[in-house]
Amino acid sequence: MSERPAAASGEFRLGGSTIHRLGFGAMRIVGKGVWGEPADRRERLAVLRRLPELGVNFIDTADSYGPFVSEELIAEALHPYDGLLIATKGGLTRLGPDVWAPVGRPEYLRQCVLMSLRRLKVERIDLWQLHRVDPKVPREEQFGVIADMQKEGLIRDVGLSEVSVEEIKAAQAYFKVVSAQNLYNLVERRSEAVLDHCAAEGIGFIPWFPLAAGKLAQPGSVLDEIARAKGASTGQIALAWVLKRAPVMLPIPGTGSVRHLEENVAAAAVSLTDEEFALLDAQGREAA
Repeated sequence: MSERPAAASGEFRLGGSTIHRLGFGAMRIVGKGVWGEPADRRERLAVLRRLPELGVNFIDTADSYGPFVSEELIAEALHPYDGLLIATKGGLTRLGPDVWAPVGRPEYLRQCVLMSLRRLKVERIDLWQLHRVDPKVPREEQFGVIADMQKEGLIRDVGLSEVSVEEIKAAQAYFKVVSAQNLYNLVERRSEAVLDHCAAEGIGFIPWFPLAAGKLAQPGSVLDEIARAKGASTGQIALAWVLKRAPVMLPIPGTGSVRHLEENVAAAAVSLTDEEFALLDAQGREAA
């Protein structure tokens, strides 16, 4: 493996930071059900410390991962974050393993930011994302308090998660939206309109669960054949496809294993021809 292989994914200007396009999602470094401490804390810390060595300089987390555990591990492993963009999210509460509930009341969103600042040991969050727009709270109130916190210097840049094009446009009246984080991969394509909007506007698109390929990864499939021809895994091909889909694409595959992390990052160097991309794209749309 070459030194800092994530650099092969290219660069993107995300708000006030220039990052390598292949980042890391820190949801899987906590316990089962995204709840509590990890089973192997030492391995999780090793994963985090390996990231800058591999050239990964964009890490995405959330206060709800654990809750709180992911941010605490990141601070323990990587603070003071030299050359790293640490993005976090707030607005989802946790009621148990795999249970999530949005809370968008302005006082709660402010608490989310203040507590993330403390856990991450920073005076400003360089990218803070609203984890969900709470349908029970007027979105103007949610966007308004975020704009206030940005003006106060608690947040530098703002992103949104699981949003529509209309919601991005509505938020832009309050602050510049630098990123949108939606579920997207080869076989999950419901956010195509959001991705196209982000590409047109230069907004970073952060696909979560980017490695998924479903039945397309079965032995004998086109995806499997391309992977075999390139000496790559099907997951690496799926990730290479995501990276090629748009220059604003910023995938954040996550893992709790150093070995799996290195495999994911190696996908940055996998190159697909236009023909291979188009063939996978057509099959992915059909599967979706």
